[in-house]
Amino acid sequence: MTDSTIDTLRRLPLFRRLSEGDRASLADVAELVAFVRGQPIFTEGDPSRDLFILVSGRAKVVKAMPEGRDMILELFGPGDAVGAVAVYEEIPYPASAVALEPISCLRIARTDFFRLLETRPTLARGILTALTHRLVALTNRLVDRNGRVESRLARLFLKLAGDLGARTDEGLHIPLALTRQELADLTGTTVETSIRIMSRWGREGPVQSTEGGFLITDRRALETLSLG
Repeated sequence: MTDSTIDTLRRLPLFRRLSEGDRASLADVAELVAFVRGQPIFTEGDPSRDLFILVSGRAKVVKAMPEGRDMILELFGPGDAVGAVAVYEEIPYPASAVALEPISCLRIARTDFFRLLETRPTLARGILTALTHRLVALTNRLVDRNGRVESRLARLFLKLAGDLGARTDEGLHIPLALTRQELADLTGTTVETSIRIMSRWGREGPVQSTEGGFLITDRRALETLSLG
């Protein structure tokens, strides 16, 4: 256990309300690991031997579909537990997790994770609360596959703006670089449709692509599009 690991746990929303004893117990079994952009954290079908908690950066969870394409189920950021449902259920990872940018995470072995759940009830409650929130978010994402593609894309950018948006003189900046394929996977469409919409938006608004992410130049127009 190191003081830096405990400080890291203290900063993460998932563990902010834990007692110092709970955080110390977690730090004893947690290992800080790093991944580069595009590197798998784990792969669909692998045994769920480890729980990963993001410390910095963002990751996508991707499900291989029967027709051969991938569907991005969710984006995870700092403080999120990745792979927790599979670890808790003791089943293989049902989807793959891939780094969207350089990330660091705390890795906890499943055996240590279960031991902590058994001996630290307050820690168990915190983990289960986080799992519930993620399941609700995933359900909403799957429901949101209905409607026009442009509306789904608008709702995605509004969500990203709420999670990551930073106000600038030009508009609302989202510091997350997503490819057109990733945007298509997130909204359940084709990459060609994603390219067409983003190209038009880049010319006319309300979203422009930047080197490190996206810039929302007209949030009101994006909100109107999201209702379609």
